[in-house]
Amino acid sequence: MISQTELLEAVKVESIFHPSDFSEGSQVAFAHALKMALVAKARLTVLHAKAGGDAQWQDFPGVRDTLERWQLIPKDSPRSAVAELGIEVHKVVASGRDPVRACLGFLQDHPGDLIVLSVRQQEGRMRWLEKSVGKPIARRAGQMTLFIPQGVEGFVSRQDGSISLRNILIPIAAKPCPQPSVDAAGRLIRNLRLPPGAVTLLFVGPAADMPSVELPDDTGWTWDRVAKAGEPADTILQTAAELGAGLIVMTTDGPDGFLDGLRGSTSERVLRKARCPLANLPVGSLLG
Repeated sequence: MISQTELLEAVKVESIFHPSDFSEGSQVAFAHALKMALVAKARLTVLHAKAGGDAQWQDFPGVRDTLERWQLIPKDSPRSAVAELGIEVHKVVASGRDPVRACLGFLQDHPGDLIVLSVRQQEGRMRWLEKSVGKPIARRAGQMTLFIPQGVEGFVSRQDGSISLRNILIPIAAKPCPQPSVDAAGRLIRNLRLPPGAVTLLFVGPAADMPSVELPDDTGWTWDRVAKAGEPADTILQTAAELGAGLIVMTTDGPDGFLDGLRGSTSERVLRKARCPLANLPVGSLLG
């Protein structure tokens, strides 16, 4: 059985991939991707796929402008100032008619640890260049994915880069294994140096059947276990609303990423209606 140390290493983030369509929703996702890169001292790749590859560099989110606004570098700083923060940022224009294929092709040659996606909740999909993009990329790539629903600002302020995350919801079940979600949440809390808050472990079913997990003891956060009856997706969404959850963390089964294990079931229904970011960890890829 995989140990907690191995799980923590499995969710270590060194490379972040953010596909952008330059929309308002992608700007929100970019802020989250950049903040995560800063926290993890990771490499951030922002990719825009467009037929003909005729996107202009000035269309990309401004990394230095954002860091200046966040008061992390002085105004009119050179490019070297970004590297001095311990991160690398690469902007890529991929040509082709199929943005999914372009993104997967890039990930095949340049594997990443975390995908940050803006998702429009029209049947749980992101419309990018009039194509369904968000879920196919995450499902087929197999990486950990952070979905930011369009119209939701999330927990990273675009204005100053501050983090407003005080409540995290982790739905758990016997299968897929819930431990990666618990470990990932603990790691996130520690790395972001978040002030005290609460993590709620939600089990939909009898309390006696709730699976056991090992809880972090060094986060300064309260960890609560709650069992409720009801339909899983509806109960998760209702509980997230009641808690004012700023993030939902879920594991899914199967080595091919998001929704392959529970496609058409709980995870997909939660993603369709979630009003906060949702982080997914494909257990199959972590354990495989």
